[in-house]
Amino acid sequence: MDVESTPEPPIWRWVVGFLLVGVAWGFTTPFMRKAAVARDLKPKPQRPLLTDPKVSWLKRQAASVFYAVGDLLANPSYAVPLLLNITGSIWFFLLVGQAELSLTVPITNSLAFLFTVLGEWWAEGKVITRDTWIGMTFCLIGVALSVHAKS
Repeated sequence: MDVESTPEPPIWRWVVGFLLVGVAWGFTTPFMRKAAVARDLKPKPQRPLLTDPKVSWLKRQAASVFYAVGDLLANPSYAVPLLLNITGSIWFFLLVGQAELSLTVPITNSLAFLFTVLGEWWAEGKVITRDTWIGMTFCLIGVALSVHAKS
């Protein structure tokens, strides 16, 4: 099939795609951080492999990483946002293959920043300061200028 003959998708599909990536990357980050911090506050189960002096340093380190990853993935409050975040990376990969790279990267990263701020407000109750609102506004203005310059 000839590439030039395929019709360009409507603009709303690009907007939805960019928003989905921004939400998946940005909004989930505070929830993962909150779950990871909560995990660190809980008492750890006894794991002889980590404390046995007969076990080599390398095996202890590998086991430590394995247990940490396993503990996080066994925790739904961490695993669900992580899976959504990874899904955003898949959507980004699909967008990069079709949209213009010089627009896709700044738009998705800017939206991820904006949704991270909103996620911190939602998950952690952080106050959005006046300076943050100004920064978010400048971020949106920059994205709008980039899109305008390409059209």
